[in-house]
Amino acid sequence: MGKHGKHLVWDWNGTLLDDIGAVIGATNAAFAELGLESITLERYRDLYTVPVPKFYERLMGRLPTDEEWTVMDGAFHRHYWERAESCGLTAGAAELLLARQEAGATQSLLSLAPHADLIPLVRRHGIAERFVRVDGRVDASTEGKSGHMVRHLAALRVPAERVVVIGDAADDAIAAAHVGARAVLYTGGSHSRASLSRVGVPVVDSLEEAVAVAEELV
Repeated sequence: MGKHGKHLVWDWNGTLLDDIGAVIGATNAAFAELGLESITLERYRDLYTVPVPKFYERLMGRLPTDEEWTVMDGAFHRHYWERAESCGLTAGAAELLLARQEAGATQSLLSLAPHADLIPLVRRHGIAERFVRVDGRVDASTEGKSGHMVRHLAALRVPAERVVVIGDAADDAIAAAHVGARAVLYTGGSHSRASLSRVGVPVVDSLEEAVAVAEELV
């Protein structure tokens, strides 16, 4: 696929889309509805994990019940999508995607955002044509990306040893390892540098650096 052997699988939220402000705003708006204390960006990044119910367990001291989770998840997404329309791409993202495409390299997008919401948002940012495939979540699962990554690479028909995943969460690296791919993690999203550093893959502070490191990994 493409002139070059390397294929990048990009994450969306917190990686290509600079939406951490919207995430924190939506989280605190949802928490206010649920009677939970507001959270700072720093605390969010220290505690955030996937599956997301585990994040709430870290906040509450227990896992939410199924009924509580339904309310929490609904409240968060209602507030998040009110804010997502005003979020821009991460600095340099559009230029990096275009440069790779023009160089004949291939890339795709894999997100846990609902597929029906993801596709129009990617299109509105003018970057849909940069990817050979865009996949969002098509079920109600709260699990991480690993299973989705298996299906994504199978659909692409690209061998995992040619793949580097670029994301902002430990789960992106876990999903990459699950299929035998490599990963680079970016500090501008959901996790602190300290928490990302514990994963054991390269950690960077810009998408430009992420692409440069990815070029050296495969």
